[in-house]
Amino acid sequence: MRDGYMLDDPRFAAWKAGHRHDPDDRASWWRPWLQTIADTTARGVVVRRARIVSEPVSEYIRFEYDITFTNTAAGEQVSWLPRREATDLCLPGNDFWVIDDRVAMIHHFSGDGDFVSEDVTATPAVVKLCADAFEAVWARAYPHEHYRPH
Repeated sequence: MRDGYMLDDPRFAAWKAGHRHDPDDRASWWRPWLQTIADTTARGVVVRRARIVSEPVSEYIRFEYDITFTNTAAGEQVSWLPRREATDLCLPGNDFWVIDDRVAMIHHFSGDGDFVSEDVTATPAVVKLCADAFEAVWARAYPHEHYRPH
């Protein structure tokens, strides 16, 4: 839900310097996380990621958009929701993952977007809040192939 994460990430720095991944050169951009997603989706598990973004998008979001083809190549479904279209949605205050509707992993970032910590909870009310929020966003969001950042 942030407009920037880990702004000192070497991949982001390389992108700002003009580097772009070649979709046809998979070996140059494939990484362990993508293999994990590929293995997971190969088992029939659906992996979805929703991104809520301010528009006009930040430089970091433009970078994320440009590299999202790697996520979709691994089998992840990615959708984008402009923040202005989320005004009436109840959203948790932090980024999160919901796993099997039983566990929520909450991610904490500094004001500058650096990863600080994560909490894992199976508290039913927290998991439900996160799962319901995600579904509400997903229902409105634009699939990656239909979203164009501006």
